[in-house]
Order: sequence, then C-alpha cells, then structure tokens
Amino acid sequence: MAPRKSKTASRKIRDKWRAKEWYKIHAPRMFNEVEIGDTPSADPSNLIGRTVDVTVQELSGDFSKSHIKIKFKVTSVDGHTAKTSFVGHDLTSEYVRRLTRRRKTKTDHVVDVLTKDGFTLRVKPMSISETRIQTSQEEAIRRIMGETLINMGKEMTLSEIVKGIVSGDVARDIAKACREVMPIRRIEIRKTHVLATGEGEPESIIEPEPEEDESEDESEDESEDESEDESEDEGSEEEEEPEESED
Repeated sequence: MAPRKSKTASRKIRDKWRAKEWYKIHAPRMFNEVEIGDTPSADPSNLIGRTVDVTVQELSGDFSKSHIKIKFKVTSVDGHTAKTSFVGHDLTSEYVRRLTRRRKTKTDHVVDVLTKDGFTLRVKPMSISETRIQTSQEEAIRRIMGETLINMGKEMTLSEIVKGIVSGDVARDIAKACREVMPIRRIEIRKTHVLATGEGEPESIIEPEPEEDESEDESEDESEDESEDESEDEGSEEEEEPEESED
C-alpha cells in the first residue's frame, strides 16, 4: 500500500499554486496581437522562452486553414500580458499523410531564405508529383524550389512571405516555376523556422474586421423616425373631417 501524503506536503503543494498568477498570452503584431491563451507562473521571468502553438483557424476564423499551426515564443512580459514573437509554422501530420499517395514521389527540400527586412527564415517545401519520377528530376525540382524561394526573399518581407505561405500563393508560384521540369500535383510549405531576426517588427498579415459606421446607423434611425412621424401626421389629418352645418 502506497504511503499517504502528509498534511504538510499537501499544504506545500497548495501554497505553491497559490503563489502563481495567470498571464494572458498575445500574438505579435503580425497577427493583430489577439489573445491566444493564458498560462500560470510564480515569476514573470519564467515565461520568457515558452512556446505556444495555435492554428490559423483559431487566429483568423478560417476553417480551411485548420491544418496550419503557427508557433510563437514569449519574449517579454508587461504586467499580466505576455508578448510573443513569430517563430515559425508547421503542417499537421494528418494533413501531410493525406497528401502522400502510392505511385507518387514526395520530394523534400530545405532552403534558408534572407528576407528583404533582414530576417533569416528556414523554409522546408515539399512537392508531390503526379507519377513516380527519376532522381535527376527530383534534383531539378529541388533546385527550382530553392532558387524561387531565395528570389522571393530578396523582394518580400517576412510578413509578406508568411502571408503568402498561409494563403497558398507561395506554393502556387513555386509550382508554376517547377512546370519547366514536369507537372507537379501539389506543392506545400511543410515547415518554417526563424533562424535570425531582422529590422523592426513585422507588419500585420490579417486584415481587421470592418467597423460599422455609427453615423450611418444614426442617420438611418433618424430617417425612420421622420417617416414614422410623417405617417402619423397624415393619419391624423385623414381622421379629422369637417362637421356638416345644420340648417
């Protein structure tokens, strides 16, 4: 029979949790600083370096992007708010398995891309061919994928590249370039990781929801009130009929 815990030991465990406070974790400006979770800690300095994985669906509400996981790392704490930075992204293993089929060739590659704003991003693209291909064709595809990504980095910032990866534009541009070798069934950016930070903080890639114009709502309400008043006045005039004079 296992020994029972003493009262002092259980009291220490309760006191340890009482000493902790809850901190709200926010995404960086790249994702509009939305709240992505909360975590307990007895010391704010212990939060520095913690990582959080969030799907794009949770960040933007787009269900079709539930297979893309964004990774953030806590970089600073302000009060009870933990601020993060973008670390990279990854595709879910279930999604990658669904793409892989028999009699197809999956070609993986690793490319280090230097962005326009000075970030070094390690990108891991993968291509899936329509049929089995030869080794020389795989090498040609890797070369085209690498050259295309490096050229993108020269003209695009980190925010623009991440936005293109999430939307699928980067994968489509690489697929067009690979058509010189052979038709490609699909290209995906399987994983990214920030190796070195650049200048400034990346801009937001998520468009904010449009705010309703209160002035238009007020004008519509006023017009409705005026129309109601006019209809009431007309109704009262119709009800008043002149009295007939008696001879």
